Amino acid sequence: MTKTRIQRSDREWREILTEEEYRVGIKEGTERAFTPGNHNDEHREGLFYCKGCDTPLWSSEHKFESGTGWPSFWQPA
Repeated sequence: MTKTRIQRSDREWREILTEEEYRVGIKEGTERAFTPGNHNDEHREGLFYCKGCDTPLWSSEHKFESGTGWPSFWQPA
């Protein structure tokens, strides 16, 4: 199943996303390793969703500790 790419203006994306989410998700930046909020220390059970389109990305069942400072998953949702 192929999903249609969501088309939003820069202004719309900036209203939905934080500055960091916009930089990483829209401008293809990279989160700094071991920084608060990058989900590295997230251990709740469930699915991780894209904030921009609500697509499930990763399941907590497939998360592992890689020691890299970024959340790591061995299989997409």
